[in-house]
Amino acid sequence: MPELKRLHAGHAPAVLAFELVNRAYFAASISDRGDEYFDHFTDRHGALLAEQEAGICAFYVLVAEDGSVLGRFNLYDFVDGTATLGYRVAQHVAGRGVATATVRELCRLAAARHGLRTLRAATTHGNAASRNVLTKAGFAPVGPADPADLGGKPGTWYQRDLEAQPCEVPPS
Repeated sequence: MPELKRLHAGHAPAVLAFELVNRAYFAASISDRGDEYFDHFTDRHGALLAEQEAGICAFYVLVAEDGSVLGRFNLYDFVDGTATLGYRVAQHVAGRGVATATVRELCRLAAARHGLRTLRAATTHGNAASRNVLTKAGFAPVGPADPADLGGKPGTWYQRDLEAQPCEVPPS
């Protein structure tokens, strides 16, 4: 059974493998991280852990029983009880409800562990899978997203009030 775990230093090799194996898949729907990201992965991973330690974000990985990473789920830019959600799942588990279930779990953790009241997430108009995940996890569209925030593509911001909705939304 996959387990959602807070990112730590020991996850670095599995996270890098996840990013490399799924790079082309991710680039089809979101901006590619670029070669520099991979060339400096160790430094970047350390920087993320430092941000997490400082309490301005929280990074999670969905880990399979074999230790491989199935997805990354991030809460960042904590401001006044609000954070931005970002996530990506491996191609071989996409379309199986993994992202939706994990986003729902992260909503629970965002409120219980991090004291957040509102989550926001942006996705491009062309990313139907992400729009479906957000909708099924209780997010509602709240307005246009700046294309500069989405790799130059038009999109929509979604939001979920964690206090107004139960954390577990029944599957649709």
